[in-house]
Amino acid sequence: MLKLEPNVGRKDRLIRIIAGVVIVGLGLYFKSWWGVIGLVPIATAVLRWCPAYAPLNIDTREPEEKQSSAS
Repeated sequence: MLKLEPNVGRKDRLIRIIAGVVIVGLGLYFKSWWGVIGLVPIATAVLRWCPAYAPLNIDTREPEEKQSSAS
């Protein structure tokens, strides 16, 4: 079973939130359901966990972030 330990760092979260908001905004502007895809990066930023990173053992957190979540 996959651990839901955070694997998305601060910078990565910020990029995901901005990208998600832009995608949702474009979906609303063009009246397209494709804007719903923008919810995925927003959700992964809020949860601080990316399911695509887990099997690849990718962790974008800074060392300080890793220490604070270990405590």
